Amino acid sequence: MNHLKSEQLLAQNSKTIPGGLASLNRKGDPVIAFTRAKGSRLWDIDGNEYIDYHAGFAPYILGHNDDDLNSAVIKALQDNLSNYGSGPTQEEGELARLFLQAVPHADKVQFFNTGSEATAQALRVARAWTGRSHIIKMQGGYNGHHNAVATNLMSSREQLGGKRIVGDECPSVPITAGIPPEEQALTRTVPFNDLDAVERVAKKYSIAALITEPALQNIGVVKPQPGYLKGLRDLADRYGFLLIFDEVKTGFRASLGGYQPIAGVTADLSTYGKAIANGFPIAALAGKSSYMDLAVSSDAKKRVLIAGTYNAHPIPVAAAFACLKKLMDAKNDVYGRLEALGRKLEAGQRELFARHKIPVTISRIGSASCVYFMDEEPRDWWDILEKHNGDFDVKYRRALIDRGIYHFPVAAKQGSISFAHSDADIEKTLEATDCVLRELCK
Repeated sequence: MNHLKSEQLLAQNSKTIPGGLASLNRKGDPVIAFTRAKGSRLWDIDGNEYIDYHAGFAPYILGHNDDDLNSAVIKALQDNLSNYGSGPTQEEGELARLFLQAVPHADKVQFFNTGSEATAQALRVARAWTGRSHIIKMQGGYNGHHNAVATNLMSSREQLGGKRIVGDECPSVPITAGIPPEEQALTRTVPFNDLDAVERVAKKYSIAALITEPALQNIGVVKPQPGYLKGLRDLADRYGFLLIFDEVKTGFRASLGGYQPIAGVTADLSTYGKAIANGFPIAALAGKSSYMDLAVSSDAKKRVLIAGTYNAHPIPVAAAFACLKKLMDAKNDVYGRLEALGRKLEAGQRELFARHKIPVTISRIGSASCVYFMDEEPRDWWDILEKHNGDFDVKYRRALIDRGIYHFPVAAKQGSISFAHSDADIEKTLEATDCVLRELCK
């Protein structure tokens, strides 16, 4: 495929935008500048068409430019709704009530613009409630770009000391410059699926909160081992810290209520985003009233500020309300359809990789999945570092892109199916996969 115009656009943008993009997480090789999207399809500035499995980092659970959501947004504009900046609105209350119907394990909810804002607020609430400062996060987990959690994502072997860490804390590996060392020292990082490590850190430090994705989905799909999330719940209760599940990715994609109904484990606070509004910018923090009501505490020393000019902006609120209504409508059977498509893609992939004698494991939760070029599902980031053939993964992704199948061209990144995908899309994807494997196995 030719991407000449895309490359030229990046070069042009780079004259006025550092790196040429407003979010450098979007930068990939090959450079592709998309110009429009509808349903399961993307089109780029060079005229190429793709079946999309990236889904804009996963929010498009209904597909791009869903007609029902677009109609809701257009109506909000035609009704002259505005971001008044004063007083309550009917729309934010209606969305809150609908949201809590879908997430019945929470008592109250507050809305933000991004997942990073929601996780930052969750940690602030936990610190105010406990009076403690240290937090625990996971190696390989992404919980936002703010200082408290901007650490230990896709860390290298060298950064982690060259050996697997078991039952203990990982070295701190910031993913950005500009974090004061005093603040960095308050974040403790442990391996995922390692309860002994959590307990060791909890005994050593005064922990306010543990924050984790219930299944790590920024390094593919790394599932919790049986009993792990329940073990985290028990440790939080035993050591007096708050358990925060970051469901920005799993929320409304793993199931209507996120991953917690699947696991049968409830966090004290939970964050949501992405699939809430099918790509419109809105996020949420939900949890028990005792924690959420710190926002209006009579004790000024405990009161937690919640503020944001664009919190519950009427346009993303309208989109979120329409999205949740569609997800909750039993006639649509959104989750049944997503599971069927996910199962069909996985079965076809397994058959093709076996036929071409390429060892893989496919980790899938509903419509989210990742092909790992290794013999078993990873338990944590170290397994991916040691066992996954990342170089082959990148070649595989780029070869699929050349055949009109778009996965983000970085190793071990999640793929996502939307309600707009068809059986024909899956079949075409499998045909392209067969061609790619034939080429790569020459």
